[in-house]
Amino acid sequence: MFKRVRTGMILLIALVSGLHAQERIDWQTVEKIREEGLNNSQVMKTLFYLTDVHGPRLTGSPGLKAASEWSRDKLQEWGLTGARLEPWGTFGRGWALDKLSVEMTAPVYMPVIAYAKAWSPGTDGIVEGKAVLFDVASEEDFEAYRGTLKGAIVLVRPSSKPSINFEAEAKRHDEESLEKLATLSLDEPNRGPDAARRERWKKYRERMRLLRKVNSFLIDEGARVILEPSMWKNGIVRLGGVSRTARKLDSPETVPQLVVASEHYNRMARLLENDVPVSLRIDVRSTFFTEDTLAYNVIAEIPGTDRKLKKQVVMLGAHIDSWHAGTGATDNAAGTAVMMEAVRILKAIGAKPKRTIRIALWSGEEQGLLGSRAYVKKHFGDRNTMQLTDEHKNFAGYFNLDNGGGRIRGIYLQENFAVRPIFEAFLKPFHDLGAETISMDNTGGTDHLSFDAIGLPGFQFIQDPMEYFSRTHHSNMDTYDHVLESDLKQAATIIASFVWHTATRPEKLPRKPLPKPRETDAATH
Repeated sequence: MFKRVRTGMILLIALVSGLHAQERIDWQTVEKIREEGLNNSQVMKTLFYLTDVHGPRLTGSPGLKAASEWSRDKLQEWGLTGARLEPWGTFGRGWALDKLSVEMTAPVYMPVIAYAKAWSPGTDGIVEGKAVLFDVASEEDFEAYRGTLKGAIVLVRPSSKPSINFEAEAKRHDEESLEKLATLSLDEPNRGPDAARRERWKKYRERMRLLRKVNSFLIDEGARVILEPSMWKNGIVRLGGVSRTARKLDSPETVPQLVVASEHYNRMARLLENDVPVSLRIDVRSTFFTEDTLAYNVIAEIPGTDRKLKKQVVMLGAHIDSWHAGTGATDNAAGTAVMMEAVRILKAIGAKPKRTIRIALWSGEEQGLLGSRAYVKKHFGDRNTMQLTDEHKNFAGYFNLDNGGGRIRGIYLQENFAVRPIFEAFLKPFHDLGAETISMDNTGGTDHLSFDAIGLPGFQFIQDPMEYFSRTHHSNMDTYDHVLESDLKQAATIIASFVWHTATRPEKLPRKPLPKPRETDAATH
C-alpha cells in the first residue's frame, strides 16, 4: 500500500513540477523589490520600536496596546489604507509586571534571577521567610505536606542533575537538514521541525500536568509564594502564564508564582536537600487591567487596482503579541517587523497590485491563535459548521512568519501539492539569498493554521533556527540583540515578492479540498 501511494504521489509531484515554466515572474518588479528591501531597509528601526520602546507585548497589556497603535500609525504613514485596530472579541484581564525582586538572604546573600508568570498577583508587600522544598514524584506524595505549608515560600521540586551542553546553541540549516525537509517520507508522517520536538513536548506536557496539580495543592494549603525552576539553563528564564484561565475575569484567586533561573534554583534546592536553611526576601508588584477586556488585530491594506480582481485579497501576517520576560524580539517582533517591511517595500516602489493586499498583525497568538482564529471565523467562515462567507471565495492566499529571526530558506506547502510549481517559481529569484527549499510537510503552532483549517491556502516559511529553540523562545533572552539585520532584510524582500506575485498572477492560489464540518464529524463518531 505504501509503495503504491508513494508512486502516485511522486507522479503528482512530477506533474505539477512540470508546470513550473508556466508561472510568470515579474523580474523587473523583483529587481525593484530587491533594491529597496536590501539597500533601503527600515526593518531594524521597526524592530527597535516594537521591542526596546514598546516591548514586552502581552495580550491585554499597555505594551501591546502601545505597539499596536504605533504599528497602525506607521502603516498609515507609509500609505496603506484602512489602517485600524479591529476588535476580535473578549480576551479578559490585561496584566503587567511593575516590579520584581528576589533575594536569598541566608545562608549567604545572592540576588536571584527570576520572573513572575503572567497574571501572577503581587506579594502585597515584601515577603521574608524560610524556604520549603516540596519534594514529590506524584499526587500520592502530597499528603505528607498537608497542613504544613500555610504562609510558606515553596520550591516545587528537588534540584536537577547538572549537565553541560556541548552543542552550538545557534544553528543555520545546512544541506543535510534542508534535504530532509524537502524529501517526502511516508514512513515518517507529519515529519518536519515540529516532529523533532514532539517527544520533548510530550514529556514537557506531562511535567506541566503534575506542576498544575502541585500548584493547586499549594494554593489550597495557603502557600505564600511558589517558586519553580526554568526548564532551560544558562541563566535563561522561560515562562508563560500562571494558568490557562488566568486571563479570564472570573479566574480564581491565586498566589505569586515565579520562575527561577535553573542554576539559582538548583543552588537553593541543594541547600535544602542537605538540611541547610534558606531564607528569601521577595517583592512582586503587578497590575491587572479590566477597563477594556477586548483584544485587537492591526489591519491595513494596499488596495487592488484591477476592476475585476481588486475584491480578491492576498494576506500576509504575523503575531504582534509576546510573552513578557524579554521584549518579544524573535517571538514575534521579528515576524511583525518583516511583514510591515514587506508592505513598506511595495509602497516605496509604487507597486500597483491587481488584488488587494492586506496585512494583519495578530494578538492572542500565545494563548492559542486567538486573534487569527476569530478573524477567520468573522471574515471567512465557521470551522465547526463550515458555513462560509463570500469573502472565502475571494481569498487568494495567506503568508505567515513566526519561527524566530532566522532568514527564509524556503516554504512549507501544508500538503497543498498544486502550489509547488508556483512557489518554486516564486523562490527562483532568491536562490542566491539561500531560499530554494520546498517542503510538502505541514508545520504547526502559528497563525497560518487558522486559514488552513477552513480550506484556505495559508503558508509558513522555513527559517534558519538560529537560537530560537535554545535561548530565545518565550524567555528573558528574547531581545533585540538576538536578531540579525541581514536575515530580516532577506526575509522581508522575499515575502514582498511572494505577496506581489500572488496579487498579480491570473488565478488565485490553488486550494486543498474543504475539510468536513467538525460538528458533523463529532456526530458520526
